[in-house]
Amino acid sequence: MNYDTTTSPVLPNSKTGSKPREKQRKALRIRMSGIKPYLYLLPVVLSLGFWVYRPLVQTFQLSFYEWNLLPTSPKTYVGWQNFENLLTLPEMGNALKNTLIYTIGVIPFSLILPLLIAIFTDNIGKRSRNVYRALIFIPMIMAPVAVSSVWRWIMHPTNGILNQALQYFGLDEPIRFFTDERWAIYSITFITGWKLIGFSTLIFSAAMTGINKEYYEAAKIDRANRWQIIRHITLPLLSPSILFMSMLSILFASEWSFSYINVLTQGGPLGSTTNIYYLLWQYGFQTFAVGWSSAAAVVLFIGFGLIALGFMKLSKRLSFFDD
Repeated sequence: MNYDTTTSPVLPNSKTGSKPREKQRKALRIRMSGIKPYLYLLPVVLSLGFWVYRPLVQTFQLSFYEWNLLPTSPKTYVGWQNFENLLTLPEMGNALKNTLIYTIGVIPFSLILPLLIAIFTDNIGKRSRNVYRALIFIPMIMAPVAVSSVWRWIMHPTNGILNQALQYFGLDEPIRFFTDERWAIYSITFITGWKLIGFSTLIFSAAMTGINKEYYEAAKIDRANRWQIIRHITLPLLSPSILFMSMLSILFASEWSFSYINVLTQGGPLGSTTNIYYLLWQYGFQTFAVGWSSAAAVVLFIGFGLIALGFMKLSKRLSFFDD
């Protein structure tokens, strides 16, 4: 019997058949490697969406409604009436003026003093520098209520250490720091600024550690004095940090002072310490005018958002980087 070998079937090669599957697995691994970073970020994105952007959207929504926070109470759509009522409030002008005072008053404590401290303590020993940084940062980590209680005792009109010291040096009448409308807002501003000194100092000190020391050595070889080194080397290289802290001071100075206003003065006396944040809180949680409070929050969000955008553009123009 003759067999035709030319027409015999060919068995599939296992190695040849596995190549397409290996290519598919490789392509799947490549696709998964591109998705993995987003999977790691997913919990953070969901948390931000739920805890930050969801309340933000709800605030924008509530600014067009009248509601008293009761679940059984209906929400009444009033359109732009909340914004109109807010801008015509007699307390609004005073709150905006106080907000400006807080913002300007905090700048020496959050910019000037920390910058001087960071520059003039940069050359001390490493161990001493770490100790002083830890000590100067302590006020920042203290609870605002505890800080308020301590300063209430220090500034007490009859038993406070500060008034007793002033009377020792010749002051006739004790100063009522929190009940006198001439002193209250400046007392709150001082306490807020005092608490920020440590944070700003650490920011500037950390920025100074990143400056290349060869610039200082070259300047000393050229016989530059201390002021010339600070003016032409240190300050330009610290300009990104200076602009960053300036933006933080302007955006958050009044917000940082809220706790001290609430504990020490409750916005008084006669509204002399009420700023825009405390006014927002009063309408939201004391009178339950949620629509007015939300409208104030929207105005703050838009206004400070524009300020932040302006600072970002200004930072690109004025910041000097050591490239």
